[in-house]
Amino acid sequence: MQKVILLGIVLLSCLKTAAQFNYDRVLMVGRSALYYSDYVLSIHYFNQVISAKPYLYEPWYLRSIAKYNLEDYIGAADDCEQALKLNPYVVDIYHLHGICAIKQKDYETAIADYDKAIRLQPNNKDFWFNRTVCYLEKKEYPKVHEYVDTIMNKWEKSAQLYLLDADAYLNETDTVKGVEQIKKSLELDEYNEKAWEFLAMVNLNHKKWRDADKQLTKAIHLRQNFAPLYLNRALARVNINNIRGALADYDKTIEISPDNMIAHYNRAVLRMQVGDDNRALVDFDFIVKHEPKNVMARFNRAMLRQSTGNVRGAIEDYTLLINDFPDFWYGLQQRAILYRKIGQTAKADLDEFKIFNSQNNKHYGLGPQKWSKAKVNDVRKRSEIDFAKYQMLIVEDTMTVEREDLKEEFTGMRGKIQNRNVEEHFLDQKIVPEEYAAADTLLNRSIEEYNKGCVSAHEENYDEAIDHFTRAIAIDPKLDRAYFNRGLALVKAGKSKDALKDFSRAGELGVAQAYSLLKKYSK
Repeated sequence: MQKVILLGIVLLSCLKTAAQFNYDRVLMVGRSALYYSDYVLSIHYFNQVISAKPYLYEPWYLRSIAKYNLEDYIGAADDCEQALKLNPYVVDIYHLHGICAIKQKDYETAIADYDKAIRLQPNNKDFWFNRTVCYLEKKEYPKVHEYVDTIMNKWEKSAQLYLLDADAYLNETDTVKGVEQIKKSLELDEYNEKAWEFLAMVNLNHKKWRDADKQLTKAIHLRQNFAPLYLNRALARVNINNIRGALADYDKTIEISPDNMIAHYNRAVLRMQVGDDNRALVDFDFIVKHEPKNVMARFNRAMLRQSTGNVRGAIEDYTLLINDFPDFWYGLQQRAILYRKIGQTAKADLDEFKIFNSQNNKHYGLGPQKWSKAKVNDVRKRSEIDFAKYQMLIVEDTMTVEREDLKEEFTGMRGKIQNRNVEEHFLDQKIVPEEYAAADTLLNRSIEEYNKGCVSAHEENYDEAIDHFTRAIAIDPKLDRAYFNRGLALVKAGKSKDALKDFSRAGELGVAQAYSLLKKYSK
């Protein structure tokens, strides 16, 4: 009897060791996948460990790192919160959670994270620095000055800290102190392109175009593939009449950032100025294709089409503008001229009568019909109403300085960019295995709802599809395809923000393309 008991104990011990070995092995493989930047695969392994041992903080934390590198900041933050519930004394988790909050512009949460991190590790300069950045983003500038002074007193002075202080002073419209701090930054590091960029920003705001041109040239020399530098230098060059240089800068901006609408628009306007109408049309065509409601581009294209003999194309553009701006006299006048060219005199007479009627109403103090608030807001978003401003307008781009000095190195893990241009299509219906076909099982019911959702989605009945996918998820919370399709249906229904959590969950469950859509719609 004693031998049997001993044998049982030995057997249980072996089973326990095997289970422990399996856990360690899976976690190790997950770590390895994480190190080699295969984040989707690493999540698969961490999922297994979490399912077996949900009370361990480490797999939750490691999975959050993988999600972070896939730019799933929502999912990464959720995993960090779970890890902190299990172990609230790991300072790196607060750091990662704070970074995720910053990425989502939730600076209040990030500050709370860094407060806790600093209590655990008061001599970590990076935590102090990131908290100061958060106060800058919250526009609490006195706090920025206070913490910059504190950091400089505790540690050595740095070019980054002076720039942070300068940013706060410039936002307080204290240009003198701002420039003073920028110059101190350059004294410590004359190769700091951000400092040159800041100086250029100040000079652009004060219309000191030549100084801005020189400073942006220095910044570009130090950072050659950053589109906003070329975009802003082009603006400076336009104002010193260096059209050739400005065109070259817009070309470079578009080479780096092909979808930059301001660069396309400004290049088109400059091409109009130098008589390169056909190439200007190419730029305006590009803008109108991607932004059909861009009033400025459509107006300029209408004039270009008119001058290059594309009568019907010009009429099309003027008509769309007149539909939005019924009292757009210039458009009505030009459309009337074009109608006469193609022999449609009745339509030309009607346009001329509209102009006459509108002028009469103005003379007698009868204003045009008032727009609804929604209409006014929509028009304001697209442009101002005075078309005369847009014939030779160069649109200024607000100088933005990227916060690349934010301390994100919470691990040594490398990053990998997912494809943001993944084809958007709903996943197919799911076939129920024959052995379950006859049985009234929960599996059957969840798949049935999922399939109904697929049908509704393909018929573009997105609200109905969302309802079906929601019911499928309620029955089977691990039905990965349902999360993905519901997320895409939410996007199609104009609810992109609501879709992010679904893409995060779908990616966690194994639908890799969900991360590409998550990245695309979280921008």
